[in-house]
Amino acid sequence: MSQTSDLIQSAQRTIRLEVEAVQGLLPHIDADFVRACEMILASKGRVVVVGMGKSGHIGNKIAATLASTGTPAFFVHPAEASHGDMGMITRDDVILALSNSGSTNEIVTLLPLIKRLGIQLISVTGNPQSPLAKAAEVNLNVHVEHEACPLNLAPTSSTTAALVMGDALAVALLEARGFTAEDFAFSHPGGALGRRLLLKVENVMHAGQELPQVQRGTLLKDALMEMTRKGLGMTVILEADGKLAGIFTDGDLRRTLDRSIDIHSATIDQVMTVHGKTARAEMLAAEALKIMEDHRINALVVVDEDDRPIGAFNLSDLLRAGVM
Repeated sequence: MSQTSDLIQSAQRTIRLEVEAVQGLLPHIDADFVRACEMILASKGRVVVVGMGKSGHIGNKIAATLASTGTPAFFVHPAEASHGDMGMITRDDVILALSNSGSTNEIVTLLPLIKRLGIQLISVTGNPQSPLAKAAEVNLNVHVEHEACPLNLAPTSSTTAALVMGDALAVALLEARGFTAEDFAFSHPGGALGRRLLLKVENVMHAGQELPQVQRGTLLKDALMEMTRKGLGMTVILEADGKLAGIFTDGDLRRTLDRSIDIHSATIDQVMTVHGKTARAEMLAAEALKIMEDHRINALVVVDEDDRPIGAFNLSDLLRAGVM
């Protein structure tokens, strides 16, 4: 029981210390932070993030966050930079160097070359008086009083602070650039979020010969044959002028059978849902899904600006497209 208590207390202490470290960043979001943002926004190149050890892992994540939110960025290992990878960096780039001590040998070794090439340097350190901080055009101070490690040795609070500073930088730049949800989706085309933000109704709907449709007055049995042929579990019913009159689905069929209606003699007009909910081709598929969820329906008719059906789709189509 005491071991369980000790484990919980240790975890809670760690979280409290890291929360304090993050809160300690607030006074450091100042003129230096603004200058760092302005340097990146004015740059014609990319943000090249460097860092060793745990700072390198944090740097990798910061570079990935920047790149996915509108700021071209990539990570370069500083030791590899000394052995050829420095050639990946151009004079138009901005280097974002992470080192809690500000005196990491592998990074300090690069400083003369960075200066010689005239590359702008932003440092993220816990020591504003360090060689790295002094060499940088601007230093982002991520000093923490204590590591969460009880030995005050393992990078814990300091790496959390650096990570949060990187997120603050990325989000500030995102907002300054007017980066939109659609822009974000283009950076994530393979993910679920990208599909939700990019996929439109026109990309999932069945159109042309694949659209099940019958005219008003059609016998219910003939409408059922059209549903069977097209395999969408529904059919569109058209007015004489081609506009949408209604929709008939598998659910409507079950309700029809409960009413003991003769499917051989009844017309589609007697059993259809009049007009029904619709979508537009240019609408996001995710918006259409919300309509279906809100109204508890399994299919939607797609209409044009004159309310003429041009397509239809069901939940299975959205499922196959990865929208849900």
